[in-house]
Amino acid sequence: MTRVLVLTEIDLRKIIQLDMDAVDRVEEAFAALATKAVAMPPIMRLDIPAHRGEVDVKTAYLPDLDSFAIKVSPGFFDNPSLGLPSTNGLMMLLSARTGLVEALLLDNGYLTDVRTAAAGAVGARHLSRPDSRTAAIFGAGMQARLQLRALTLVRPIAAARIWARDLAKAEKLARELTVELGFPVVAQADAEEACRGADIIVTTTPSQKPILKAEWLRPGQHITAMGSDAEHKNEIDPAAIGKATLYVADSLKQTRRLGELHHAIAAGLVSEAADFPELGAIVAGKVPGRRSPEAITLCDLTGTGVQDTAIATLAHRRAVSAGAGQAIETTEASGDPA
Repeated sequence: MTRVLVLTEIDLRKIIQLDMDAVDRVEEAFAALATKAVAMPPIMRLDIPAHRGEVDVKTAYLPDLDSFAIKVSPGFFDNPSLGLPSTNGLMMLLSARTGLVEALLLDNGYLTDVRTAAAGAVGARHLSRPDSRTAAIFGAGMQARLQLRALTLVRPIAAARIWARDLAKAEKLARELTVELGFPVVAQADAEEACRGADIIVTTTPSQKPILKAEWLRPGQHITAMGSDAEHKNEIDPAAIGKATLYVADSLKQTRRLGELHHAIAAGLVSEAADFPELGAIVAGKVPGRRSPEAITLCDLTGTGVQDTAIATLAHRRAVSAGAGQAIETTEASGDPA
């Protein structure tokens, strides 16, 4: 008899939060990507331009884990006008030993939100100055909220600015985060002003045109770009890649194809063959990260399958321990079907 554990978003929110455990599990997954025989195929993406929609499918097998995840992640960016969230999705967890489905995680994109924010924390922990206290967040959606929260887990953030094309949304988010985090968060109408004096800048939008200019960057700053996860998305001025003292990719193969690096290559500012370190290699100590307080560091996060397997296995482990979810019998007897 085969059983599958079904967990809804309601179930998952009770057992998984954006905390140091989630950050550490994602960090371990990045390290594994640099040091172990991880299997992570290219992202499969379906575009539905008539409705500003896209669907990404990601997966990865990590040798130290008994399970692996396959994630289906839709993003339909006109949805807010319909009163619907712009992101959604689910994850399937399968046994790495037998291939049997172990769990169905109906998270509506919640686990993706958590693991994406956790990756931002990993990047900041290894690349930003340890004394970073001021953050600038571009965007006013869920990732803007979570990325700032993630920074507070790894750096002594004491003030933040929010910039978004919709100033009213930025102001609303700033008020909410001021109450939630206990330090002043203000909305900034001017993007350049938001960056001025910021120790860490995080871009969290689906923008197709650069919203952060290279000439705004100053020594000592760290930039995390996490919105450019498709070829047509571009948050960072391509010249910023060259201005940065250190450019770091979550997966160099991916960022050459669809990250901010992709646009620098297309603009002829960076050679397609140029080699850059990956975040996992820095986490694992194979490559140095920030080398001086004056360095400008840029982390290009396109989202990797190892993050999904890491957060899905953590959710499954906690669910089993807590007795959460509903186990559904899917077969009457063991053995192959006739």
